[in-house]
Amino acid sequence: MDEQTCDNQMSREQLIQNKVDENGARWRKVYFGGGMHFENWLAQAKELGEVQVEQVIPDGLACFGNSGEKLFRIWVKEEPTPDII
Repeated sequence: MDEQTCDNQMSREQLIQNKVDENGARWRKVYFGGGMHFENWLAQAKELGEVQVEQVIPDGLACFGNSGEKLFRIWVKEEPTPDII
């Protein structure tokens, strides 16, 4: 994989910021990466509320794929905003 492929993949990843699950709950991505940083971010995210962890296939990210390091996204559930009257 070349550097441009890695840059393109990282640019695509930056576009992924929010998701809606099958129950209609909204989630905000707070982290993308792996290794010890992942463990630290996960511990901090759990303090914010409900958390989902999603493993990501490192296509186009040779530095992760070659090392065998796993990549993850950490999602934090967004709380509904009360209606303003």
